[in-house]
Amino acid sequence: MPLDYDMLMGLPAWEIRQDYSRRDTMLYALGAGAGIEADELDFVYEPRLQALPSMAAVLTHPGFWQKDPKYGLTWQKLLHGEQWLRVYRPIPVEGSLVGTMRVEEIYDKGADKGAVLLWRREIADAATGEAIATVRGSSFLRADGGFGGSSSGAPVPHPIPERAADRIVELRTRPEQALIYRLSGDYNPLHADPEIAKAAGFDRPILHGLCSYAVACRAIVMGPCGGDASRLRALDVRFSSPVYPGETLSVEIWNEGSFRVTAAERGTVAINNGYFEHD
Repeated sequence: MPLDYDMLMGLPAWEIRQDYSRRDTMLYALGAGAGIEADELDFVYEPRLQALPSMAAVLTHPGFWQKDPKYGLTWQKLLHGEQWLRVYRPIPVEGSLVGTMRVEEIYDKGADKGAVLLWRREIADAATGEAIATVRGSSFLRADGGFGGSSSGAPVPHPIPERAADRIVELRTRPEQALIYRLSGDYNPLHADPEIAKAAGFDRPILHGLCSYAVACRAIVMGPCGGDASRLRALDVRFSSPVYPGETLSVEIWNEGSFRVTAAERGTVAINNGYFEHD
């Protein structure tokens, strides 16, 4: 059924506070697959610990808020469409943060085509108010279109060059990686319970989209950023297809700031229209 545009757009911004430790930072990196490659020790070991910039996606996260009946969304038909990140200073390896989140816009694709909901979360240091990152995303609401809204103005995917990539990085994922990644806050049983995965149409539990995003972040940090996470300034993606834990992800990277991620064993594009910026 169509969603209530005015109600959703009129929601006040909500504030989420989070305290986290160096242990949380290392656990996130392990969930992203860091530690498999020998040169990524600084993401999982204390002496020179760095936080992966993609960790901003889980910091001050509000949880699966779209599932609350008061919002009137058909959450069973919801897909994570896109993810955007802007980083203003290195993600702290520990600290206290505050996130301020709001619905940014909703685009109507039609009664038979669904709707696209954009949200935005500003993350800042809880003590000083210093801006750390802006996290934005889109949810594809497959069953909630036809509410009479506009379809114009929706984000346009970043184009991928038509020539061969300048470099390709292949990163393995662990068979149990989804079970590790979920400990950073996304407890959707689709990523853990084989029966629920089968009911959703998958052979087995799939990897979180934001875990594949984090793997791509590793490739960009260890490649164009030279292993220095503080150099990454932006990381945007469009999710195309699920990944199964244990698959190898092939990350094609173009020097001008484009990338694409393919599940190598199946030749399936998992992340498309990727864009990054770095110092």
